[in-house]
Amino acid sequence: MPRLAANLTMMFNEWDFLDRFAAAADSGFDAVEFLFPYDHAPELIAKLLQDHRLTQALFNCPPGDWAKGERGIASLTGREDEFRRSIDQALIYAGATGVKRLHVMSGLSDRHDPVALETYRTALIYACEKAQKQSIDIMIEPINGRDMPGYFLNDFNFAAALIANLALPNLKLQYDIYHRQILHGDVMKSLEVLMPIIGHIQIAAVPLRHEPMSGELDDARVLRYLDHLGYQGFVGLEYRPANGTREGLAWRDDFMKAV
Repeated sequence: MPRLAANLTMMFNEWDFLDRFAAAADSGFDAVEFLFPYDHAPELIAKLLQDHRLTQALFNCPPGDWAKGERGIASLTGREDEFRRSIDQALIYAGATGVKRLHVMSGLSDRHDPVALETYRTALIYACEKAQKQSIDIMIEPINGRDMPGYFLNDFNFAAALIANLALPNLKLQYDIYHRQILHGDVMKSLEVLMPIIGHIQIAAVPLRHEPMSGELDDARVLRYLDHLGYQGFVGLEYRPANGTREGLAWRDDFMKAV
């Protein structure tokens, strides 16, 4: 069975962020992910992980000014120095937490603009070269335009082609089942085809982004199929609980009993 990682940005919001580590561990998780750790010292995050025997599966590199609507800066021309500093900052946190996967958000720009594309490519090369020194993989994730209008990386085929073209050994695809279904559908076949380049998987029910098993996909079948494909990585639970985090974990418990 895939190793499930609770997303502490979306789940356990009944607790303050720093208390979510204990809540996740008490709820039976041994791995977590979240969007950003940068409001807290890396040593503090590392201590919480150690105290609660949690593995950090993934977090994002700094995204620019999130509060003002920025969603990454990797494709934003003129922000190259800031991007490089953001990678350096993320790697400090990676060193403290032991995380082996960092997600680089592309930002809001036009994917068909050759200048933005070249900026993005150059940014990924820099990130991968720096991260490789710490044996860390860089993730890129296609995100649907309904949730994030104007996002540069909004196509799985484009992402796969970019990974193939750059041929960087630690550049991987972050495959979010929720985003895939909204963007393209064809989840099962695409998992099979893209598995060689997938470095991390996330799941939420479509279309409301609540608990798996509550939407239009047979999420149990999808999760079982990951075993069939030999996937050994984490599955991040990047969903918004419909009626309380712990109350909504029955889907996980039922699934684990059935496998």
